[in-house]
Amino acid sequence: MIIQPEKDPLGQAIYNFFHNYDNTSVTVYSKIVEDEELPPDYFFRKFHDMPLLERIALKKCSGRVLDVGAGAGCHSHYLQSKKIKVTTIESSSLCCEVMKKRGIENVVNTDILSYNGETFDTIILLMNGVGIAGTIEGLLILLKHLKTLLTPNGKIILDSSDLIYLFEQPDGSFRLNLNAKNYYGEIDYQLKYNKFFGEPFSWLFVDNVILQETAMTAGFKTKIIEYGPHYDYLAELTIL
Repeated sequence: MIIQPEKDPLGQAIYNFFHNYDNTSVTVYSKIVEDEELPPDYFFRKFHDMPLLERIALKKCSGRVLDVGAGAGCHSHYLQSKKIKVTTIESSSLCCEVMKKRGIENVVNTDILSYNGETFDTIILLMNGVGIAGTIEGLLILLKHLKTLLTPNGKIILDSSDLIYLFEQPDGSFRLNLNAKNYYGEIDYQLKYNKFFGEPFSWLFVDNVILQETAMTAGFKTKIIEYGPHYDYLAELTIL
């Protein structure tokens, strides 16, 4: 599904920052954590400003690359500067317009589950890009689809976080509702930019054990490349 401008707070923020240097933050609402402020300039970071996991991921890209959920295209911009051929997938029409004006050459305005183009040697989903799956069930659907877009020796590189820390008790134990219908990393969000609210959506933060189990079901083996400083990690998936 393509996100139209009137329903796209993040796209509006990225567009206005690019054209007007307006760094007004997007407010991120959820029921599980306090409201967060997300400045659009974060999506225009240079390589040296990126977290370690993202820098490692970009260094591991090879061959033809598919950048899924690219935002303002900071990862594609870097890869293109290194003469790597990259195709950029983004559902926000405003973000796609910005990326084209930034000089990113191959921008496709669609959602990843609707994309059935060429095959790739590397697929990246960074900044917790795998969160677009929304749920664990959605993750299996997403991975099965991505498998159809990979060359036989291709790889998926993704990062995510385990939200278990949100349930930590003072004694160091973790208190989870074992009878809850949903996995604790399935979070409902809503974005606001200026006075404009976007549609609510689900986002997935998946711990590395469930990622590996789901990837196995989809026909992948998983290698954890690196752990971050706060329950985050970088993983590489290859076809079994």
